[in-house]
Amino acid sequence: MPTLNETMGAYSELFMLLAAGTYTVAFIAFAWDLAKSSKTLRAVDLKAAALSGAEAASVPVGAGVGASGGAFDRADSEVAGPVGRAERPTSSVSGSQGSGAGLTADGGMRYGAERRVPARVAVALAVLGAAIHAAGVITRALGAGRVPWGNMYEFLTTGAFVAVAVFLVVLIRRDLRFLGTFVIGLAIIMLVAASVAFWTPVGHLVPALQSYWLIIHVSIAVMSSALFTLTFAMSALQLVQSHRQKTVAAGGADKLGFMRLVPNALSLENLSYRINAIAFVGWTFTLMFGAIWAEKAWGRFWGWDTKEVWTFVIWVVYAGYLHARATRGWTGTRAAWLSIVGYLCVVFNFAIVNQFFNGLHSYSGL
Repeated sequence: MPTLNETMGAYSELFMLLAAGTYTVAFIAFAWDLAKSSKTLRAVDLKAAALSGAEAASVPVGAGVGASGGAFDRADSEVAGPVGRAERPTSSVSGSQGSGAGLTADGGMRYGAERRVPARVAVALAVLGAAIHAAGVITRALGAGRVPWGNMYEFLTTGAFVAVAVFLVVLIRRDLRFLGTFVIGLAIIMLVAASVAFWTPVGHLVPALQSYWLIIHVSIAVMSSALFTLTFAMSALQLVQSHRQKTVAAGGADKLGFMRLVPNALSLENLSYRINAIAFVGWTFTLMFGAIWAEKAWGRFWGWDTKEVWTFVIWVVYAGYLHARATRGWTGTRAAWLSIVGYLCVVFNFAIVNQFFNGLHSYSGL
């Protein structure tokens, strides 16, 4: 007869499976929102082009040439929209038709007045998936009789939950629904990896982990990693958006219409920088508290263990990113690539160092 711990562990795995399934449907809904909204924006563009053509035909030849307040200048200013905002349809079309108004987030990533049903459904499904995911994390904790981040399986499942939870909390104040496909997609990958590659049965901790410092040190690391996950998605989108903006500005075809739902590259970079600054503070505390815990467990603050070294490497990369952007003018694609390199170091530290490098931090459970 299975014990209570085994039963709770089985329930946890079931909840994780249900959460992954719910996230998958939410992922599809977010992707549907991008596709549908992009199609709507293209339709608005066609209407705007038709109206612009009709207005141009009714204006006498030369009326808009060389005049600062001419009809062509007014049309251009309407299409360009406010500085710092994502592309929007012309005010005349959006005002008369209403179908494309507010579909794109502005530079402040504020919510518009539009009713995007797929996006609302996607967010609702993400909330449901997060609730089921939370039940999986809690039942795992009850089954283990401790905090559920004592091995790679637990760290990955808890980290995926925190990443989604942070995303949903930020959604209350900022319209980051354009990130939904990427954040939920990463959460699905993390859950699948946890179940396939890093599954570990419910069990007790090794003696070195039986400390209150596990709660302090690892909880901050999980939160920081979740924030780094958000900024990784933003930086990747920033690179795509920057390339698209340059292509369109040079007169090339816009082959990534769905990116019109994403704020411009500068807005993405600014928000990514702010979140990275917060996550960097958390990672600094992760490093500090880890050193204190090492002194308590092994009698030294630093021992050049592989895990310790890579934790420090991550700190150096993000410190370099913040310093280069703030004082050396490293903006644009260079800043985005530094942020991405930092996150790849986080992934390497977790997936490779834990599994293939022997050391005092080899607690993967594999």
